[in-house]
Amino acid sequence: MARTRVRTVLMQTVARPPAPALLHAAGLWLRGGLLTLAALGLLLVAVVLGIAIGETEISVRTVFEVLANQLAGARYAVDPINQGIVWNYRLTRALVAACCGAGLAISGVILQSLLRNALAEPYLLGISAGASTGAVLVTVAGLGAGAISMTTGAFVGAVCAFALVALLAHAAGRGGLHNSGQIVLAGIAGSQLFNALTSLIITKSGSAEQARGIMFWLLGSLSGVRWPDTLGAATVAVAGTVVCLLHARSLDAFTFGSESAAALGVPVRRVQLTLLLAAALMTAVMVSIVGAIGFVGLVIPHAARLLVGVRHRRLIPVSALMGALFLIAADVVSRTLIPGQVLPIGVITALVGAPVFALILLKAPGGRP
Repeated sequence: MARTRVRTVLMQTVARPPAPALLHAAGLWLRGGLLTLAALGLLLVAVVLGIAIGETEISVRTVFEVLANQLAGARYAVDPINQGIVWNYRLTRALVAACCGAGLAISGVILQSLLRNALAEPYLLGISAGASTGAVLVTVAGLGAGAISMTTGAFVGAVCAFALVALLAHAAGRGGLHNSGQIVLAGIAGSQLFNALTSLIITKSGSAEQARGIMFWLLGSLSGVRWPDTLGAATVAVAGTVVCLLHARSLDAFTFGSESAAALGVPVRRVQLTLLLAAALMTAVMVSIVGAIGFVGLVIPHAARLLVGVRHRRLIPVSALMGALFLIAADVVSRTLIPGQVLPIGVITALVGAPVFALILLKAPGGRP
């Protein structure tokens, strides 16, 4: 009797149609998975094109053969020169460009949401100016006597600048970093201070050739990136993206201000501190590797909002993808626009970003991004 009852219950359970909620959830997961695969495929195509396009044209087939040789142990017959260009030069440039574009775009999303300021960008916290000072101290002033690399010096300078801005905002706000106005003002003050120090060091200690080299780096350069830089940029970009996605709902609550977020049960100060540190770390690492690349963290978040709205669960990954694609394309243009010359990538992003931001501003309701 008991077996018959159990069998009847099991048959009813199997025959019973799934609940609409389960079907809806399954549909969302399927759609999310398909969109993720499509985004990864688009990013892969962009990386491959970024490797193939350049002053020395390399076919897509050669690119895949080099990758197969290096990653899967294949034995395709490839010209050693082309193999070196693909593996040691262009692949690292494309990957670092993708990581930096994604990291700067996500940092822009975080700062614009937390500070509720449409003009907020990663360099608002003085990180870029501090990285510039650290870089010139190492390369121009000779700090460390050659034992410290320019990337390390720039990273230390970026961290010091953010620490100064955070302390200044904390002191002015009398109790924390919860006052967005104090953070903006402290960031402006810190940026001006470190920019002045950079100019002073270059003027006093640098030759014309040193000044030209450091100015090229300050405008953004991917020429010197190598595999260790790629690993560092990828690690920080992925970790920062995960941290920000875990706080996506809290960022949605900040849309109406910190008081509204607190009323919804969000631990405001902890979330603000965590996300500000994540944005600062991503910006510091990216700037220390490639220099100051403007407009990515300012324009990309606004463009992403026009596509997917303001919900951060969609806005963060879309901004990361758009930032990666934009910087890969900008790197290709910087290498091919003028034959025989590589332009600073920051010049390309500014030439594209400024008109795009003006267009977004003009099309936005009420003239606000």
